[in-house]
Amino acid sequence: MKDPATNEEKAVRVTVILGLRSKMSKSEARDALVREITKQNGQSASGNRIMNDGSVTFGWFVKNRFIPLKEAAWKEETAKTKRLLIERDLVDDLGEIPLENFDKFSLQVHMNKLAQTRSKDRVLQMRAYLRDIFAEAVDQDFLAKDPARKVKVPSQLRDTDTTTLTWDQLRKALAELDLKDRILLELEMTNALRPSELFALKWRCFDQSVSTMKVTETAYKGKIRPWGKTRKSLSSVHIPQGLASDLQTWRALCPDASPDAFIFPNQDGGFLDTDNYRKRVLHKLATKLELPKLTFQVIRRTIATLAQKKGTVKDVQGLLRHSRTATTTDVYMQEIPESVQATVNSINLELRKSRPVRSRKSTPKGFSQRSRDSWKRSTDQEGVSRNLTPNDTNLGRRLSVSI
Repeated sequence: MKDPATNEEKAVRVTVILGLRSKMSKSEARDALVREITKQNGQSASGNRIMNDGSVTFGWFVKNRFIPLKEAAWKEETAKTKRLLIERDLVDDLGEIPLENFDKFSLQVHMNKLAQTRSKDRVLQMRAYLRDIFAEAVDQDFLAKDPARKVKVPSQLRDTDTTTLTWDQLRKALAELDLKDRILLELEMTNALRPSELFALKWRCFDQSVSTMKVTETAYKGKIRPWGKTRKSLSSVHIPQGLASDLQTWRALCPDASPDAFIFPNQDGGFLDTDNYRKRVLHKLATKLELPKLTFQVIRRTIATLAQKKGTVKDVQGLLRHSRTATTTDVYMQEIPESVQATVNSINLELRKSRPVRSRKSTPKGFSQRSRDSWKRSTDQEGVSRNLTPNDTNLGRRLSVSI
């Protein structure tokens, strides 16, 4: 580092805690050290001084200056996914381009390209990352102007998956399964659990006496975590009496019913892997029953949609344990065509109810006596009143024609 008094470089030893040795391999420690070096003194992994000139590429900046700053706020498991997505959608195509060569046009072209092959949510996510990356480049004086500030999301985006199933399709899926998988999926469908919550359940979480299941942990990417996706994720959920009885039956038959054993274990007694279960059970069911799609996300969306007729919006929000009602209504709940038709029919039924008939003897105010007589003759003959006004200059002619 440079000595501010002499303006000469000098070595400074800094002690940094990278993590527990028991929870970190050597390669992970090296990666963590590289990130710390970059944050501490602005040097790359090779020890070369960073130069704020045209040689700084997009890929180098993302790897050495953007991700080290941002990943501290990311959860450990999701950090890997975020880095992978940024690498695939941004760095692979733009990595070799110098930062100073970017402009709004080139970035917008790349966003348009992503929109052709990526989902709507993915494109929105990449636009957000792109803006953050270039905003950070400006803040760190690598750029004088932010070329990504006005980059827009393309209007033509791939539709977000909104697949939902019917009650009959859900029942057919359950009928095809053995006891363990049937109880597993019935619990999933009844309480709309996330797979990370479902596969982390242990027998100590189940209390048959009060028909509850307490979600205390989540399973994700091969690890058990003491936290959930949202603030409301970890809580007790109600178990219907019939399902509670089936769980008790499974407890008597399962390989290990000790309190710390998983309710739905894999062959080794550990927790099931979400991706493996999706391919091994759900995809096969979808193919066999000719379902449009069957995943845990589809099940949660289906239950949120069908439950509209079983309770209020707040009830469904509580079922899915969402922190925000907007997530329940805007993301998970889908319209039910039959319900929309019933609503339209109900509205029209109200409109067509018998209405009070206007008295034939009453005539609009402001008419002359001659006009009043003509009005009465007209209504007597036609059975309905004409919407005439006192100011109508053709009143006599129109009355004569109608008579």
